[in-house]
Amino acid sequence: MTKNDRDGRPLATRRAFLQQASLAAGGVLMGSAMTGRQALAQTPKRGGTLKLVHSKMNNINPAIQSGIATMVPGAQIFAGLVQYDAEWHPQPYLATHWEAAKDGLSYTFHLRDDATFHDGTPVTAEDVAFSLQTVKANHPFGVAMFGGVSGVDTPDAHTAVMRLAHPVPSLLISTSSVLLPIIPKHVYDNGPIRTNPANVKPVGSGPFKLKDYNPAQYLILERYEHFFRPDRPYLDELIFQFMDDPSAIMIAMSRGEMQYWGYADQQRNIMRLEQQATLGITQKGYEAIGPLNWLAFNVRSKPLSEVKVRQAIAYAIDKNFIINKLFLGRAKDATGPIAPDGFFYDGKVERYAFNLDKANQLLDEAGYKRQADGTRFSLTLDWNPQGGNEEATLPAQYLKSQLPKVGIAIELRPSADFPSWAKRIANWDFELTMDEVFNYPDPVIGVQRTYICDNIKQGVIWSNTQGFCDPEVDKTFAAAALEIDPAKRKVLYAEVQKRLADELPVYWLNEIAYTTVYDKRLRNLPLTIWGAMGPFDEVYWGEKTG
Repeated sequence: MTKNDRDGRPLATRRAFLQQASLAAGGVLMGSAMTGRQALAQTPKRGGTLKLVHSKMNNINPAIQSGIATMVPGAQIFAGLVQYDAEWHPQPYLATHWEAAKDGLSYTFHLRDDATFHDGTPVTAEDVAFSLQTVKANHPFGVAMFGGVSGVDTPDAHTAVMRLAHPVPSLLISTSSVLLPIIPKHVYDNGPIRTNPANVKPVGSGPFKLKDYNPAQYLILERYEHFFRPDRPYLDELIFQFMDDPSAIMIAMSRGEMQYWGYADQQRNIMRLEQQATLGITQKGYEAIGPLNWLAFNVRSKPLSEVKVRQAIAYAIDKNFIINKLFLGRAKDATGPIAPDGFFYDGKVERYAFNLDKANQLLDEAGYKRQADGTRFSLTLDWNPQGGNEEATLPAQYLKSQLPKVGIAIELRPSADFPSWAKRIANWDFELTMDEVFNYPDPVIGVQRTYICDNIKQGVIWSNTQGFCDPEVDKTFAAAALEIDPAKRKVLYAEVQKRLADELPVYWLNEIAYTTVYDKRLRNLPLTIWGAMGPFDEVYWGEKTG
């Protein structure tokens, strides 16, 4: 169990935000005083291959693409300035140490002098500056994270100074490799970044480098022998096998043909695998994610442009059925844009308790009367069923049978795979879609991107694809992003949650109970706050157990 403070928030989470706020206020030295990586429990052994269940991807450059499919292998290929341990403490990675100016308007990162990219080129401060600008300009929430960074000075090859227009409370955790992968300028700065061949033939400085990639079947990474951490990584290879069929995943994990299944959400299959002596099950390693499952509305046109219609749909959905029947009681209710375990969560919002009469009343008031066949209008519902994806598939099937009760006919439109779904939603070719979206550790990083007007970016998945725009919401988000006092930020984010719960650009269904299933012979699994979105450089094969 996680130890909580009086407000029910995990103490480690509260500590992390207080530390970051203090650093943003200026002057606290971080990095050099931190301890190193956790001591290894046993003497690690080199060698062996780890086979992971994974999803297809359309990009292997996490500087311009978010999401599990890209970010998990991306964390193996690319290194970042800092890492975070399981207690929310920042640790050195490419940066050996760092400090903030007393006025909170600059951060200075001191880089290792022995780090190289996979082509042998040294990692320099110029690469840090280029990477930050690339993320800021191209990542779905790059502006949210780094909009306050006015520039990066490079006084020498191993010093990068981020200059800030104002204090940025979330900056340090935004320099994690998950969010700011350091990419080589000489490889990626040769034309439009989105069409760069290196997006599918990546070059990084992380523990593993590209060996082979078949977009339809697998991604194979091999040990980078010149990784800057001596003797690491321990494994020879990582094989990301693209698997969609839940039955095939079950068989492969049961037989040991696959040995690691992260971000698993198929609760019935997980319950079965729990009974197998050779497999371990954990929900650790997702603390920084804050995963929410929701129904998104394209608000650009009628009927979904009308708030009463969106509210009616919310009233027509029985979330207790979704949580307790579809997800076997393993999920948590989600009441708004911030996950229930988030530091800034406030549940004092409109809850839309299941009420078909209220739903019908709102639809009548909106002018959508029932026709002779009982239907008011029809909507198409998209989702990505790849890899089983029960978080999207089960609610989608439920909504097809549930919403006709209030006169809304639903046509289901599953996509063939993640790239197909992402392209459709990113280009606004949808009416309703199921979506799984991460809060990340700070609302600046993972929450406001969904709702602010400036982040309506066609072609960019997990931006404000709904097309929702409310200047008051933008104003409050902007104030919270600048506020370094955690208590004052919490008040501002409470205002945002209430207003968004009233306007409903999306309807939040549940917090996802992600799980990792793994072969018990594996040692030193990545169980920091980033889990599988952190490097696997410490993972090795131990002896059989059980």
